[in-house]
Amino acid sequence: MVHHATEEQRYWHNWVSSRDNQAGDYLVKKYMPLVSYHVQRISVNLPRNVSRDDLRSLGMIGLYDALEKFDPNRDLKFDTYASFRIRGAILDGLRKEDWLPRNTREKAKRIDAAIEKLEQRLMRNATIDEIAEELNMSEEEVQLVINEHFFANILSIDEKLCDQDDKEGHSHTIKDDRAEIPEVKIVKDEIIRELGDMISQLNEKEQLVISLFYKEELTLTEIGQVMNLSTSRISQIHSKAIIKLRTALAKVI
Repeated sequence: MVHHATEEQRYWHNWVSSRDNQAGDYLVKKYMPLVSYHVQRISVNLPRNVSRDDLRSLGMIGLYDALEKFDPNRDLKFDTYASFRIRGAILDGLRKEDWLPRNTREKAKRIDAAIEKLEQRLMRNATIDEIAEELNMSEEEVQLVINEHFFANILSIDEKLCDQDDKEGHSHTIKDDRAEIPEVKIVKDEIIRELGDMISQLNEKEQLVISLFYKEELTLTEIGQVMNLSTSRISQIHSKAIIKLRTALAKVI
């Protein structure tokens, strides 16, 4: 173990000091599994039409970016730093593409309308089976559309905020995409706080599933094993929680 740690330190030294190609190849190969891991995690919520190879290419861009900018002398593990860069590159790439199929968007609109109609009638949150019955769709299809569309909403928060800022008439300014606009950050932070409050209002099982899935990054199957429930039951709990969050989130964005 000591030998491997020393070997990696030597490669890091060669890479940082002279951008040695052999050292770069070694580090890319060593940390490439991080790309596969984050591609798998993010692709869980994406439609089948999204190419995993495209996600992997985006992830590799993030890995290269991490290698270029990482300082081994800082008190930070590279895999932590690289994970941040890899996820960011994949999500940025997804934001720039309209990856949600038109028929999914249309179904999502129908589901939103059905949820609003059912909530007005029932005076409570609608369940997956009630939405499915209202629209003559299967519960599985409703769950899939809800999950995909929620992910699209989260991805589009930045665009919505930036669009609002652009409408103020700054047509002759040059935007620095790397800089975070203070006003946008304030609004985004407020949305995150709102989302946190919404999550705290979910029931115990829903909070646990959301936490394990999005924070601990377990798969639905792994969450089922932790909670001693079937994968389909975990999927139902997840989708029910997402319905509540989407409904509430729509009111603040």
